[in-house]
Formats: sequence, structure tokens, C-alpha cells
Amino acid sequence: MAAAVTAAVSFPSTKSTSLTSRTSIVAPERVVFKKVPLQYTSGRVVSIRAQVTTDTDTQAPPAKVEKVHKKQEEGVVVNKFKPKNPYIGRVLLNSKITGDDAPGETWHMVFSTEGEVPYREGQSIGVIPEGIDKNGKPHKLRLYSIASSALGDFGDSKTVSLCVKRLVYTNDSGEIVKGVCSNFLCDLKPGSEVTITGPVGKEMLMPKDPNATVIMLATGTGIAPFRSFLWKMFFEKHDDYKFNGLAWLFLGVPTSSSLLYKEEFEKMKEKSPENFRLDFAVSREQTNDKGEKMYIQTRMAQYAEELWQLLKKDNTFVYMCGLKGMEKGIDDIMVSLAARDGIDWIEYKRQLKKAEQWNVEVY
Repeated sequence: MAAAVTAAVSFPSTKSTSLTSRTSIVAPERVVFKKVPLQYTSGRVVSIRAQVTTDTDTQAPPAKVEKVHKKQEEGVVVNKFKPKNPYIGRVLLNSKITGDDAPGETWHMVFSTEGEVPYREGQSIGVIPEGIDKNGKPHKLRLYSIASSALGDFGDSKTVSLCVKRLVYTNDSGEIVKGVCSNFLCDLKPGSEVTITGPVGKEMLMPKDPNATVIMLATGTGIAPFRSFLWKMFFEKHDDYKFNGLAWLFLGVPTSSSLLYKEEFEKMKEKSPENFRLDFAVSREQTNDKGEKMYIQTRMAQYAEELWQLLKKDNTFVYMCGLKGMEKGIDDIMVSLAARDGIDWIEYKRQLKKAEQWNVEVY
């Protein structure tokens, strides 16, 4: 089976790169779930949703039920490369993708893997920066969410991309401190070597169901795994996967010059307006009707009723990546809506997590 990538990518600091290539992918397996009636005890929800199981003979001992995954977990590779035997890749592209007036720099980088690092959308890789720490030992690896689809930005399954913000801050003593790995990565030049471990992670894998509703919540470089999702959904053609559901992205940044991959996402929306919704939350430039700064949760509050209705569906998946504070903001929105339907939101969210429909990777 073949999959083709047909997309053009442009970054502020480099010429646009035309991507046209073909490769093979593994067919996803469809999983079917159904709703079950709510059960209440003293006004609290005890069981909200359950997976489909077959009836068994009541006289026979209960059979062990294998967990049925809703994500594309078949054949996922984890920890192929470890710190003691890492993969050495090379930098093919490293380009700043934030404006000069943005509060901080973010870079998009592409590394060659020659197909030796077989990752999936939603996974991460480790990077070990060059040099030694203050104790004279090699630096430890840092994990970064992968920002490219499994086919990679060049469509040949031989590259991996990252989205990295350069960390620079002033400590309590007034000294300027530079993040070791982020600055190492942002300063890399094409042709440089980079030490890679992984891939790792299954929390953020895409859902199998091509008709699913996928709600993605990102702050800053938390956009990385969702860029990988969206490329597969809208920039690539696969014989065994065609996204027909709804992808809804909320991206929060401080300024419009900090919006990451904006042109790519707008092309996707133009191409598939019925399947892709895009909402930005620019905190230093936008406000709501009450004059409050526009954070992710502020923007989501404008669609609270619609989001709650979607969250009651068995094929809605929420993915959250970025700053930890946004999850509490979303809880605050949903508590009252759920309570109106007699549902305890915290318990409901716990059930969503159990069903692999609430996926969080925050820091």
C-alpha cells in the first residue's frame, strides 16, 4: 500500500520546501465502542461509559478480558535506541519560525534518520546535547515531542522533526541562564550530528477511528504532536487511512508573532473546512467580551456548550500538550456544564482517561 505526501511548507528563515514522495504504512484496525446508561448513587455518577464485551456463561469462570485500545498502538516501537547505544542523525534543516519581535525564539528542525527511528504520530524522541555538565559527566537526555508525521516532512519516512523553544532566563542572582539542550538544538547547523534516543511514549498516539472528533489543546511548542496528527489527516494521502471526522485545534501563544505553523494550519482549513476547525488564543493581544486576556481556556469557554456535547460522544478524543495550568482552566469550564446534566465532571474525566479519550502531556 502506498501513501503520498503532497504539501508545501515555508518557514520565515528558509525557502519553501516542496514535499512529494511515497512510502508504505500499516493499516489501522477499527475499534467499536458503545454508550451505556449512566448509573447513579446518591446523586454521583458511578459508571459513565463502558467498552463492548460479549456475554459469557454465568456458570463458567470469568475469562480474562484483554484491554481494547482505541489508539493506533499495533506495532509501535519504543526505546529502540537508548543512551548507551543512541542513533546519530544529521541536521537537514534548522529554521526559526517565530517573528523577530516574539517573546522568545522557536525553531523547527529536521534530522535524518534513514528510516532507523520508526516513530508514530504522538511519540517523542530523546536528544543528548554535546559536552559535559558541571560535574564533568555527559549531559543527560531531554525528551521532545515529535513535530512530524510518521512519513516525515519529506514524505520518505527517513526524517524526524522537532519544534524547540530556546530557553533563556535570568535567575535570582541576575545571571542569564541558557537551557543546555534547547540552545544546543537551536544553534545546530545543517550537517551537524545529533545524538537521538527513543522513540518513546504511547499516551499521545492518534485514535484509530478515522471518523473521530479530535480536540487538540496546545500552548507554544506543545503544538508539536498536533502538527504530526494534522499532517497525516490533511497533507498526506494514504490508501488505508482517510480522516473523515472533525479535528479542532486550539493554540495558545502570547503574541501573533509567536503563532507556530500558522500558514500550514490555514492551508489545511482552506483545504478541508468541514473537517478542520482552528482557533487561536493570543493572550497579549486578544480579550473576550469581559476584557479578560485570551488564554486557551478563555477561548474554549466561548464554545463551552458545543464542546460539552462533543465530550459526551464515545468517539471524541481530547489531547492536551503544553503548560500544565490549562487543564485546570478547562475543568473550571466543564464542572458546571456537567453538573447541569447531573454528572460529576471529575469522575467523568476519570472515565474518559480510562477509555483513552482524555490524553494529557503537560509540564
